[in-house]
Amino acid sequence: MTRLLIPLLLLIGYQVSYSNESNMTEKTSGSLDKHFSLMSQAQAIHTSALTLDAHADIEIPGKPSNYAGKDGLSKVAPSKMRAGGLDAVVMTVAVGPMPRNSEGYAAAKALAETKLAAVKTIVANKDNNATIILSSDELIAAHKNGELALILGFQNGLILGTNLNELDTLYSSGVRVFALTHMGHNDFADSSRTLFDSNTGTREPDAEHGGLSALGKSAIIRINALGGIMDISQLSSQAALQAIELSTTPVIASHSNVRALTKVSRNLSDEEIDRIGETGGVIHVAPFRGYLYNSSDPDLDESIRAVRKESGISEDYLYPFELYWEIDDKALKKDFIIQISTLLGPIGLKEMVDHIDYIANRIGVDHVGIGTDFNHGSGFAGFDDASDALNVTIELLKRGYSEEDINKIWGGNFIRVWQAVEKDTKK
Repeated sequence: MTRLLIPLLLLIGYQVSYSNESNMTEKTSGSLDKHFSLMSQAQAIHTSALTLDAHADIEIPGKPSNYAGKDGLSKVAPSKMRAGGLDAVVMTVAVGPMPRNSEGYAAAKALAETKLAAVKTIVANKDNNATIILSSDELIAAHKNGELALILGFQNGLILGTNLNELDTLYSSGVRVFALTHMGHNDFADSSRTLFDSNTGTREPDAEHGGLSALGKSAIIRINALGGIMDISQLSSQAALQAIELSTTPVIASHSNVRALTKVSRNLSDEEIDRIGETGGVIHVAPFRGYLYNSSDPDLDESIRAVRKESGISEDYLYPFELYWEIDDKALKKDFIIQISTLLGPIGLKEMVDHIDYIANRIGVDHVGIGTDFNHGSGFAGFDDASDALNVTIELLKRGYSEEDINKIWGGNFIRVWQAVEKDTKK
């Protein structure tokens, strides 16, 4: 926990250095004392809480990545988790769009197996003091024992092909959190992010199945029976609402923000938020700049469209950075990302916690958490990887959240849902 002490040590040094300065006013001293107290309180809360990130992608060692940290390592590497006091993370076996045929299914499954193996390699290294967690009791025990807890997640039904028995295989492999879609519709459900075909200049229809397909509904029934946690992030609104109604246990959104604050298809509507609250679920907010920007600014929208057009990709977008991967020229691609990032401005913890506030005020603090989507484009100054996790606690404390509230947001709410799933499975 050495990293957690740095703000306090710097602050102590500041106090000692300036304590005898004649021009230090009583107001400045009082403000400094208040800041010191806040930092001390935040560190105490953060150290005792079971802090959990409900969604991060898995980095494959030795494979080039556009999303890893500046050091080339996973943003939730064990060293970064320890530095930031992050106790647990859902490591998600996710794949992107692939052809919906036997070759695509095989490729998706092979990639999934490689990612599973990467997590097991982390655990095999005893220096990491990490363990794969299979139950809520094991999660709580790992926290008490000072072990890093890795929970396996799954995202994108392409990995299953069309075989529901693969859900049993994944569960037997340790997967406990299940999400049916990623970008693009699949055989199980409609996605919140439709695929764009650059060859034809057209997009998938908004809906292929009208939400969940028959196969998708069967998958949710099977996930419930196995004792898996149902994750509705990345589903279309229609599919998400159907999943919430069909699931016999509370669902989570492992990495989803608020559409009322940032109008992009990937964020949750008020109707989805309300239904998750009414059924006991949890929405985990992500530090993803493309889902936190001010979408109501018409000048910003016009500027984003102009940059996209200049870069040779579709002017229309589901979120500002969409389709950057379609830009072939590496220099142009880099310039596009820089320009869009500059337009969005200094988005940070304020905007992220604004989304947490919205959910907590609308449906209650029992229904909000944190899921970073690290290793897939998420992060900003102040919360760019797991080593920055304490900063979230500081911001929550500044907003007036109590220690009990912060414990719920950082992991308690996720655990409550998991326990409800386990209880339902034992019936």
